[in-house]
Amino acid sequence: MGYFFDFILAIVLTALSYYIGSYLLKKDLSAFQALIIGTSVVSLGAITEALNAPMPLIILVPFPVGMLLLFLFLKESVKTWFITYLFTLALYTVIHVLMSFFFKFHSLIPAWKLSEYL
Repeated sequence: MGYFFDFILAIVLTALSYYIGSYLLKKDLSAFQALIIGTSVVSLGAITEALNAPMPLIILVPFPVGMLLLFLFLKESVKTWFITYLFTLALYTVIHVLMSFFFKFHSLIPAWKLSEYL
């Protein structure tokens, strides 16, 4: 049950970062589209992990999928998409820092376990 909960929580937090990032920049990304991106990114990361890939691949493989889906859903210029993606990535990092430090939740960026260092 623990892995399933962590998986769902990672999807929700990833989708939340995409949705809030888009919302704050006044772009048109629906909650459903953000959930699709979150599900795709986290699922791809989980599949990569299940294949016993090295940690850098587990972290890097999902990025292109999230980037591509955000680009397709936004239907904006490359510049607008890139700014939105960078803002989303910053929010994702803040969420990871908070979840890792306060709740020892490391499924967002598995190799960056902040609670072990602080």
